[in-house]
Amino acid sequence: MLNKALNSRLTWLVGLLAFAGTAMADYGLNMTEGVTPFSAEVYELHMIILWICVVIGIGVFGAMFYSMYAHRKSRGVEPAQFSHSTLAEVLWTVVPIAILVVMAIPATRVLIFMEQTTDAEMTVKITGYQWKWKYEYMEDGVEFISSLHPDSNAARQVGSDIDPATVENYLLDVDKPLVLPTNTKVRFLITSDDVIHAWWVPALGWKRDAIPGFINEAWTEINEPGTYRGQCAELCGKDHGFMPIVVVAKSPEEYAAWVAEQQGDAVAETEAAQREWSFDELMDRGSDVYAAQCAACHKPDGTGLPPAFPSLASSAVATGPVDAHIDLVVNGRPGTAMQAFGNLLSDVDVAAALTYTRNAFGNETGDAVQPKQIADAKRG
Repeated sequence: MLNKALNSRLTWLVGLLAFAGTAMADYGLNMTEGVTPFSAEVYELHMIILWICVVIGIGVFGAMFYSMYAHRKSRGVEPAQFSHSTLAEVLWTVVPIAILVVMAIPATRVLIFMEQTTDAEMTVKITGYQWKWKYEYMEDGVEFISSLHPDSNAARQVGSDIDPATVENYLLDVDKPLVLPTNTKVRFLITSDDVIHAWWVPALGWKRDAIPGFINEAWTEINEPGTYRGQCAELCGKDHGFMPIVVVAKSPEEYAAWVAEQQGDAVAETEAAQREWSFDELMDRGSDVYAAQCAACHKPDGTGLPPAFPSLASSAVATGPVDAHIDLVVNGRPGTAMQAFGNLLSDVDVAAALTYTRNAFGNETGDAVQPKQIADAKRG
């Protein structure tokens, strides 16, 4: 009995030590250096200020503890009788000012470095939406929407019965990442179309607010290929926690191949918008578009979250006149959570999503909305 209890305790101790060893392997007290020149500058500034603070702390607490020990009452020390010391007052005013000036010099240099967006080799415009990001490559003519990955979106739903631990990079993965070339200075133009968001990827060393009607600038130059994750760092609404950011850094050669692929897809999308789509084609594509763009608010089964996000099942809009439904999706509805998707999605995607919502969830209107109808609605 004693041996059994001892073995049990030893097993528990070994497991605890193994867990501690694993935890300590991933544990760190300091900041990470990141993968950009600016993040390295921030790390260096952090270390300079840290050691200045350490020296100040040692000096202040050392003097304090020494005074408490050397001048304690038990040694018979009598307290000095004086009202003030001009020298002390000058010192405790001048010395802190001098320290702040010394600290301000490297801090100012880093801040100036952070704002130097000139000489960028490419520009990417980032627009925040509830709850997704739009990326536009200004020189290459590539643009797309980046949303929470469908696997994470499915697992986060109440009653999904999906264990989030089984989903890789849960809530930190997207369907379409921002792809950038390494060793290339990239300028960002950051704004928002609805509320204030904040674009933040820790490995890049900074974050920038995305403000409606205002454009913030930032830049980066990623040194190492890899995948770097972040998320919106501003409380932007109900689904704020489901607005991740993924940046994939590729070599310039791989990036050029990726751009060529995206440009080819854009041409194919333009051609696709000119043809007539079958009902089945629209439903298949609409299912994917709905899962990526609509299910976050209206839920995968279309039941929604009334009153902010109404149910689409047997909805007066989804089963009503087609033109009114198209106008709502293309132009949105001011004063509500319904976004304008006309500038967010392609004509084909909008048409497919409309076809799907008008025929899913028991609606069965039989309507097949064509991309041409969307293009006509955009023109007014």
